[in-house]
Amino acid sequence: MHRLIFFIALSLVILSCSKSQKMTETHKYTNHLIHENSPYLLQHAHNPVDWHPWNEAALEKAKKENKMLIISVGYAACHWCHVMEHESYEDSAVAAIMNKHFINIKVDREERPDIDDIYMSACHLTNNRSCGWPLNAFALPDGRPVWAGTYFPKEQWIRILNQFIDYKENNADKLEDAAENIMQGIRQMDQLVANEENEALDQKMLENIKERFIRSIDMKSGGRSGQPKFPLPNNYQFLLQYYDLFKDQNALEAVDITLLNMANGGINDQLGGGFARYSTDADWFAPHFEKMLYDNAQLVSLYAEAYQLSGNKLYGQTVEKTLEFIQRELTSETGGFYSSLDADSEGEEGKFYVWTAEEIKEIITDSKKREIFNAYYNVHASGNWEHGNNILYVDQDSETIAKKFKITTEELGQILEDCAEKMMDARAKRIRPGLDDKILTSWNGLMIKGFVDAYKALGDKSYLTAAENSIRFIIDNMMAQDGRLSRSYKDGQVKINAFLDDYATIISAFMALYEVSFDESYLERARVLMDYAIAHFYDEESSTFFYTSDLDPPLITRKTELNDNVIPGSVSMMAKNIFLLSEFYSNEKYRKISKKLINKLTPTLQKISEPSYYSNWLSLALYEFENPFEIVITGPEAGKFRDQLNKSFLPNSIVLGAEHNSALPLMQNKIDPTQTMIYVCKNKVCQLPVDNVKDALKQIAEFDVN
Repeated sequence: MHRLIFFIALSLVILSCSKSQKMTETHKYTNHLIHENSPYLLQHAHNPVDWHPWNEAALEKAKKENKMLIISVGYAACHWCHVMEHESYEDSAVAAIMNKHFINIKVDREERPDIDDIYMSACHLTNNRSCGWPLNAFALPDGRPVWAGTYFPKEQWIRILNQFIDYKENNADKLEDAAENIMQGIRQMDQLVANEENEALDQKMLENIKERFIRSIDMKSGGRSGQPKFPLPNNYQFLLQYYDLFKDQNALEAVDITLLNMANGGINDQLGGGFARYSTDADWFAPHFEKMLYDNAQLVSLYAEAYQLSGNKLYGQTVEKTLEFIQRELTSETGGFYSSLDADSEGEEGKFYVWTAEEIKEIITDSKKREIFNAYYNVHASGNWEHGNNILYVDQDSETIAKKFKITTEELGQILEDCAEKMMDARAKRIRPGLDDKILTSWNGLMIKGFVDAYKALGDKSYLTAAENSIRFIIDNMMAQDGRLSRSYKDGQVKINAFLDDYATIISAFMALYEVSFDESYLERARVLMDYAIAHFYDEESSTFFYTSDLDPPLITRKTELNDNVIPGSVSMMAKNIFLLSEFYSNEKYRKISKKLINKLTPTLQKISEPSYYSNWLSLALYEFENPFEIVITGPEAGKFRDQLNKSFLPNSIVLGAEHNSALPLMQNKIDPTQTMIYVCKNKVCQLPVDNVKDALKQIAEFDVN
């Protein structure tokens, strides 16, 4: 099988795909995707390739005709799927080969991450982990993969097709052997070493893990060493939590270096706000220009928490500009949040975002202001990027630039603001990147929490309103009375039974909303979702959650998602959720499940060389090491005290409160309707109540973790 594997450079593999052109009314070709509403699938609806969506009809057709499957997975906001479509899938000669010998299935990975996971796992097993999107998997008629790869130029793709045609006709037994080996490998991916001793991570073990974490970080530019660079917000949330617990300056420095360089880099849209999916270089300069909701949601939470801790104005401004982008470009009239923006416009990656010096000269006509703008954002006459274009980025602080031009920092700020307004007006006249306007439950959960975290840090009530509007959309459109969620919404149509990450992020969003409102209906909905997830996703025998519900039609295997990645793994998110709900409700059943989950991962956490792939598990391990504070606020001004308290960085705490009455166990016998009091508790043992936030924070600060 190895002679089928073609080496593709990592810089191509991780890239992705998109297409923004609109379909005209008449087309030479139309395939089965025409009845779908996924923007990615519709992009391919008029290819000459006879694409099918993933469904029973397509799978049965493959079995009936004894044809191999080509399962091609991608998503709307990316570049290299678009390239492969143009080169191969729009080519009638290539399509003729595919149509004659294969059943061809297109999958939107954002709609069906369960399918993507299986065939991406096959790719990792057959390609030395050099995998990305587009993902192109070859499978037997029953769906078992025999090989998978990523982007291939047209001539290479034709050779691969022909080799599999030859294998199917002359070496079918080898394909069967390959399928069995791959399936065995996929099943082994989810197996963990049993923790018979129920050994917890102690402080020394946590310190060793933190040291391994720090060694992987580029202490010059931030992020993981090397290139490309992905934001991976949960890594730095773990390090912030570690710093809060142990006051480790190395952990804090790693976070600050990363956040400073990301905020100032080209990965961050310096004019319009919002982060691209990753940087192609080691310095956050040259982005892969697609903008994803899930990245920006998590980065808002990260920068908000860093602002709570440090008061760094850049962090607060980054939150504000990112949310301006979300509200301007990714928020629907319904209150739900759209999925992504393309990297491409007019068939060119990044064209919407980059500038020549001549274009800037025409927009900013005041030569002095233009000189200052160009100096601040590193604009060069010959360009600082490809084809004479400039990516705007910052590598000097405001004081340095102001001093150079003999102006105050206030004057500099006003000049930059005036210039940015003109630049944004000019950019608005450009052809925009394509929008993927489906609303995904899981990503909306992340964004709701991002808005809540921003509200806590900055106090802007419009952020809370945005979060409340989105959660109302989810409740009204995506959530059944019994707790069953749906995955995706578009054009008024709800589709696909939700996956574990959908439950995990919405539960987290409900808990976050409770802590800024003290509305116990949010907590109750979180509990309903958790009970539903335990009933339909949790497996008692293996003590873990599957990614798919037991109500879903079975795939070739039922997987679990243990690793954390650009989004934390769904199992680690659920494990943290169930821990926190056990605290809110004093629920021993939840606590036991949480304990089993972290115990199962402990041996892996102790020995891993790459802790960043388990950062959310490590966050839970810190909760296990030192139980969170239970901060209870009661009385007529409970809301006012809560809002004051929420401005502080308190990652190792839960906040509960009520003005008059509450059904929560931790609130019992603490409410006096005549006075407002704060109880700082741990393990349900409370210190003497205080009547102001300052004294409560002092009680927390004086607690000795050692």
